[in-house]
Amino acid sequence: MTAFSRRRFIVAASAPFAVAACGNGVGSTGGGRIDARVDEATNFMYDTLPETQTLASKSAGVLMMPLITEAGFGIGGGFGRGALRIDNVTVDYYSSTNASIGLQIGAQQYAHALFFMTPASLNSFRSSPGWVAGADLEYAVSSNSGALTTDTTSLLTPVVAVVFGQAGLIAGATVEGQKYNRIIP
Repeated sequence: MTAFSRRRFIVAASAPFAVAACGNGVGSTGGGRIDARVDEATNFMYDTLPETQTLASKSAGVLMMPLITEAGFGIGGGFGRGALRIDNVTVDYYSSTNASIGLQIGAQQYAHALFFMTPASLNSFRSSPGWVAGADLEYAVSSNSGALTTDTTSLLTPVVAVVFGQAGLIAGATVEGQKYNRIIP
């Protein structure tokens, strides 16, 4: 591999990560800007998915990630920043990152909220040095009518994820594999 082709490969491989960081508060004015975005995303979620108010009222805490940007061309990545709120008060700020390799092309943006339904799940999240969303998450899936399932099973699950506000060229969005780290904005 020549130096020119290596350079071209490195630029092409790193481009999705540069695009993923755009518009996500990197270099922002800090916590105030993140809180404003979290407020907007929360209001949008409550307006479009009113059942999420039930989840919020019964949860020990809510991590709102108001804007996740993902991009990929074979190699992909995503980034976003948000806030953990307990009793509707911000207690910590978090970043979310993910990386993927495989058949993919395009970009998308979306928001998501993690509802910690038990104090134990919230404590586990807050005490971990880097929490990774796994396959054990319960998704409150939106039906065609725009309603979420907030049945007893969802309310007893330790962590419930709600993905909303999708826009872009990659079909589907999931929080599985997202890594969350506490940050100081």
